Amino acid sequence: MTYDIKETDNKFYIGEDVNAPQAEITFLYHDAQTINVNHTYVSPELRGGGVAKQLFNRVIDKAKHEDLKIIPTCSYVKLQFDRDASLESLRA
Repeated sequence: MTYDIKETDNKFYIGEDVNAPQAEITFLYHDAQTINVNHTYVSPELRGGGVAKQLFNRVIDKAKHEDLKIIPTCSYVKLQFDRDASLESLRA
């Protein structure tokens, strides 16, 4: 299932309430060329449906389009980087 993913200055999320999303991936700007992706959350009712991967892909698209490097401090994001060597060029 594909979800309506919304964006703010520091996150991509699913849900109507930005302060209480059903799922989110958050990042902080380390500097003008680098973001630290520091948190991924998916509510229990959405788990197992690929939601985290959809959010992760949005961060990857953002990094590619804005020429950003990623510091993967979130355990989920770090795992995705470790599994996919093609992402290495985006790692800070």
